[in-house]
Amino acid sequence: MSLFEKVSADIKAAMLAKDKVKLEALRGVKKEFIEAKTAKNSDGELSDETAIAILQKMVKQRRESAGIYSSQGRPDLAENELAEVGVLEVYLPKQLTQDELEAKLKEIMAQVGASTPADMGKVMGVATKALAGVTNGKAISDTVKKLLS
Repeated sequence: MSLFEKVSADIKAAMLAKDKVKLEALRGVKKEFIEAKTAKNSDGELSDETAIAILQKMVKQRRESAGIYSSQGRPDLAENELAEVGVLEVYLPKQLTQDELEAKLKEIMAQVGASTPADMGKVMGVATKALAGVTNGKAISDTVKKLLS
């Protein structure tokens, strides 16, 4: 079952359960998936890799929104955004811990022969492709900077 089909099935389940937060989050996901499938240069299919990238973007957006709402004294809206993050994270692969991330990045650095901060671009190019879906770009960047310093 593809991620698109799973989300569609879970929308029906959320409707039956009258789970408003889950339903709203999943409808937003399905909207983004449909837009990606019908985009101008799309072949009409949605790969799971593309779907995971869309989900990661949505999680990032909701976390940023929650931070803004919290800073502006709107904890009610921040809680809603964080609840949606919880719903969306179920569909993402297990994220790497900091220790696992460092170990993977050390392997990549050994592969490309990186040892100085000037080699960061080489490491980032390989790491972002290799670790897509299991961690975010900011975590990769911060860890690479730390390891190369």
